[in-house]
This record gives sequence, structure tokens and C-alpha cells, in this order.
Amino acid sequence: MRIKQPGDEIQEGMHGCEEKTTSETKSWSTGFLVNMESTVAEIDCVSIGVSSNDIDLSVLHPDSSSLPIMASLSEADDEESELHTWKKLGFEPTLPICLKFEDVTYKVPVKGEKTTDANKYILHGITGLVHPGEVLALMGPSGGGKTTLLNLLSGRIKLDSGTITYNNQPYSKSLKWRIGFVLQDDVAFPHLTVKETLTYAALLRLPNTLTMQQKKERATYVISELGLERCQNTVIGGTFFRGISGGERKRVCIANEILLNPSLLLLDEPTSGLDSTTALQIVKMLRNIARSGKTVVTTIHQPSSRLFSKFDKLILLGKGSSLYFGKASDAMLYFSSMGCSPLIAMNPAEFLIDLANGNIKDKSVPSDLEDKFFPRNNSLDMKHGELSQVDVHEYLVEAYAVKEAKLGKTKLIKPLLIDAEPRMKARSSTMEWGATWWDQFSILFRRGLKERRHEYFSCIRITQVFSTAIVMGLLWWRSDASSPKGLQDQATIWLLFFISVFWAFFPMFTAIFTFPQERVMLAKERSVGMYRLSAYLLARMTSDLPLDLILPLVFLVIVYLMAGLKSTFTAFSLTMLTVFLSVVAAQGLGLTMGAAFMDVKKASTLASVIIMTSMLSGGFFIQKVPVFMSWVRYISFTYHTYRLLLKIHYGCSTGLDAESGSSCKSPFKGLRVDWDGMEVGTMVAMTVGYRILAYGFLRRMKLMTIN
Repeated sequence: MRIKQPGDEIQEGMHGCEEKTTSETKSWSTGFLVNMESTVAEIDCVSIGVSSNDIDLSVLHPDSSSLPIMASLSEADDEESELHTWKKLGFEPTLPICLKFEDVTYKVPVKGEKTTDANKYILHGITGLVHPGEVLALMGPSGGGKTTLLNLLSGRIKLDSGTITYNNQPYSKSLKWRIGFVLQDDVAFPHLTVKETLTYAALLRLPNTLTMQQKKERATYVISELGLERCQNTVIGGTFFRGISGGERKRVCIANEILLNPSLLLLDEPTSGLDSTTALQIVKMLRNIARSGKTVVTTIHQPSSRLFSKFDKLILLGKGSSLYFGKASDAMLYFSSMGCSPLIAMNPAEFLIDLANGNIKDKSVPSDLEDKFFPRNNSLDMKHGELSQVDVHEYLVEAYAVKEAKLGKTKLIKPLLIDAEPRMKARSSTMEWGATWWDQFSILFRRGLKERRHEYFSCIRITQVFSTAIVMGLLWWRSDASSPKGLQDQATIWLLFFISVFWAFFPMFTAIFTFPQERVMLAKERSVGMYRLSAYLLARMTSDLPLDLILPLVFLVIVYLMAGLKSTFTAFSLTMLTVFLSVVAAQGLGLTMGAAFMDVKKASTLASVIIMTSMLSGGFFIQKVPVFMSWVRYISFTYHTYRLLLKIHYGCSTGLDAESGSSCKSPFKGLRVDWDGMEVGTMVAMTVGYRILAYGFLRRMKLMTIN
């Protein structure tokens, strides 16, 4: 009996691309995916150029022989009900995508080498094929190139050499909306619930052709289909507080991509960190998704035997080279045919990972390998009497390459007659943005308020502000700060100066953490075109304002009640306005530094220098600044805040509006505050200017992190 070799799978599978379609799909869940056998078969068969009688559906239904020949009346009723639900939710029939890649090579430059052409190869000529309805597993040890290959297939990084085609068409921007990519790390806002996370994603990502209600209903149905109803009102959770479980977090990330009903779903290590039972549930779910007519490609590190049996196809990678491609169920037969079999009971996946690492222990050694290397003692690891890992790896790579060459791997493949590109382009024009700019802004504004209210009103922050205000109130308890004599006796000028410094320091350091902490989320959401950067930044700033201004208000109320500041409503209102200007200006500078460095330590170091310089030039410690350093105080919002506070409490009786035209004198000799409008205008200019700079730095960050 002839054992099927992996090359047979390549040759047969690639020619099968001309024959196989996903015109008949089995609904994998009620109300979410529809049976499109009767609605899409004729359309796709015409576009592909084959007869519906010639379609091989074995790829979609491996156990189709056990299915009934004719559906019962109840099944027909279910299909009609599912079709009605599908139309109500706005789901489109999935466009079948046959993913094919040949001789994919990728390299990166080596740092520290003298020659400019020194490169390290990550992938060496990887070839594979996966049809709609199949799950392709990329398996291998860490550092084998699995994630790099997945990024290449998704179009996130550019291809060095080789070809990657989708229905025999190269990657284009129109495919961006057809491909779902699930990262290895579960990136989600920790304070949002599961339902809120998916609802906001649906509102932002789904096309404008759907109403808000339809988008929310689709999010609800996805929650139901992925088994997340029990935890839908539970927060995602983070490092310092509990939320949903690891398996549920992974399903939430997958649900984010399923919302768009993608044709090609790529997943990077979806079972990492999960127990075997939860991992099996995830893989079963992926298999059901594939059976609905989608193409699924996932990386896997070391699955259990039950997980391994759920994969349709397998690519085994070792040090960037392909050691096997074909049916997952035929992998053990392939290595057995060359004389390499486990000598003890072993998980098939563990056996394959060992081979990919070059570990031949507890396995039979192929005769060709013995004949080739055992006479050469210099190739042996004499300490253990075993072949070196390098020898085993080179033999497996060479053996696989020889078998591929014999079966004509490089034979040209006849292009598919699928008229998919026009349909993709037509869809991409309507899905460029899932929501209008105003809708993006309003959705992001609401999401920002819900996510960050826990951070802004944390016990630590409230305690810090309250304790500082109380200490200041006690130190300046009922001091007569309204008169120059009281000022000199009580040194109340310190109170105003400390207020200006505190509300420059506090919001600046808070804002520095904003973009570095959200960098991964921002890059992820921007990479899939979830929203415009301008809508995100404006929503981020405006949602922060109400939260940022509550604590300063409470702070000033406490200080006003305890200390002897000018007790008029006008003075209090103008003091509050001045502090607000200081807060938003300092926050803008913090956002700019965070966006510029995207590193908290670097940004904090620079902020410390700026705060120190601003405080020293603020007008309290020194009034006469050398000419060559005079420019420093004019770009310091501490300086302008301090001058405005002096104007309010020790200037003209009419406050900032000196209608009488008389000069406003400070108790300190030589310190005059005459141009209040200029002070306010300068702080407003800094507030706007810093945010424009932050936008520019974020645009640069986008170019660096998203291809």
C-alpha cells in the first residue's frame, strides 16, 4: 500500500483550488451564520466557472457521508428562520478565499554587523495552501517563524520573496476588511464589560449600511454564539483586579473579529496560557467557524492530542524551514515512511515538536540518516552518542525538499476563475470607515468616560488631592491674605505659588502615562481602520476634561474654606478658571511628551526637568532673569498661572478686567501684572499647540507601528 506523501497533498490541494468552493456551508450556530447552500451556490458557481454538480464539498464536510441525503421539513424551517435572522442583522454571505503561498522567504538585517547586506533569515521558502472550510495549523517550537509567517499572510509586513495570493490575487487594501487577525496578547480595556467591549467595537467597525440597532444586535448575537452570555456583564479585568477568565478573554478577542464576518481568520497562539479543556473549546470553536465557509489559519505551540486531531492541515516549521505540509492526520505516516517513529507512547504533537527541534531521543533513526552521518564521527555528539540537532534538522529539511521536488511543487497553478477582486473593491469603498467622524467621536467619548472614570477616581488619587488640600488649608488657616501686611506676615504668597506648581505638576505626570499605556490598543484599532486618529484624540481630550476638572474644583473649595483667600464669588470663579487653564495646558504638555517618547521613564525624566525649570522661572524665587534666559518664563505655564493668581487676589478690585486703567500692584516690589489678556491668550495658545504636537507625534507612531 502506497503511503501518501506531503507532496501529493500540495499537488492535489493546489489543483483542488480550481474545483472547491464554499457554496454549501453548514450553519455552525443558530441565528448567526446561515446555510447558504440554496442562496449562494448558483451565484458562486457561475462566478467560479464550474457546475454545481461538480463541486467537491468534502473539504467543508469531512463526514458528509454520514449526513442525510435530504433535509427534513424542520431543517428547512430552521434554514428559513436563520436566513430571516441573517438578513435582519445585515450579515453578508462570506466570500470564499483560497489562500495559497509559495516559496515565502523573509529576512531581517542583523544589527552590529559591519556589512550592510548582513541578514538573518526568519523564513526559508515556505509553501502551503488552505481552502475555505479548513483549519490550517502552523506548528513549531518558539522562534520557528510561525508569527512572522502569520503576519506575512495578513499583509501586516511586506514580503521579501515568494508569492502570497488570495483566490489567485495578490494582497490589496480591499482585502483588509476580509481578513480578521487575533493577536497572541489579549488586548482589551480592563474596566469595560464584555458586552460594552463588543458593542463599541460593533458600532465603530461595522459598515454604515447598518443601523445602530442592527450593530448592537449583531454584537449580542456574537456574544451568544461564542458562549459569553454568562460573563457579558463582567469587566474584562487586568493585572491588579480580577475579571473574566483567560479562555473568556480569548473568546472576546475572537469575537471582535467575528463581528465583521471575515472570510479569512488568522490567529496567533489562541490557546496560550489556557488549560487543555479550555484550549480544546477554543479549537472546536475555530473548527466550527471554518465549517461555516471561512478560511482559518492559526499558530499553535504544543497542542494536546485532542487539539491536534481537530486540525485539517498542518505546516511544521523548524528554524524557519518547512519540515512538513499536508493533512494533519497524515503527519505521523509521513515521518514513519522515512523510518522515524516514536519508540514510546507519545503525543503526536510532542513528537513533531521534538523533530522540529532536532531531538531524536526516544525515536527510531531513519536508515538514510544513519548511513549519512554515523560514519562521520565529527558529526556526532560523542558525549551522549546521539546525532546533533543540526544534523537532524538538515536531514528533515532536505528530505522534505526532495519529496516536494519529485512531485513537482514548482509546477504553475492554473488561476481560479473567481471574479472576486471587483466585489472586494466595491465593498472596500463602503467600509472605509464603519462610522462617520461625529459617530466615531461620540462613541469614543462615551467609551473613554466609562473606561477612565475608575482611574481618575481611584482611592489613591482622591486621597492625594484631599490630603494636599487639607494640609495647605491647615498651614494657611484663616490667614489674612487679602492685605499686603497679612501677606508679609503669613507668607501667603507661597499658597498661590504652590497652587500654580501643584496643578502643573499633577496633571502633567498623569497625562504622560496616557499614550504609552494605550499604545498597543491604539495600534491594534488603527491597524484595522476602526476610527480616525483625529476623532480618537479629540474624544480622548474632551472625555478627560470633565474628569480632570472635578478634583481641582474640590481642591479649591477646601483651600478657600480653610485659608484666607479673597472671599468673593468673582475671585473664586477667576481662580477656578485660572487653575483650569493650568490643568489643560499641563495636560497638553504631558500628552505631547508621552506621544513623543512612548516610554514612561524617558517622558518622566524630561517632565522633571521642565517642571524644575518652570518652577524656578515662575516669578517667586527670582524676579530679575538674565536677558538670554528671559524667554524661559514666557513658555512656562507656571509663570503665567502665578501672575494671574496674583492679579486676582492682590491686583485691581475689578479682578482681571482693569477697566479703570490703573496699574495693578503686587505686594512685592518690582512685580507688576498689567497684561491679563496676554496671560490668558498665551495659556490658551499653549493648550492648543501642545495638542497639535501630540497629534503629529501620534501620526508618526502610526507609521512606525502599522504597515
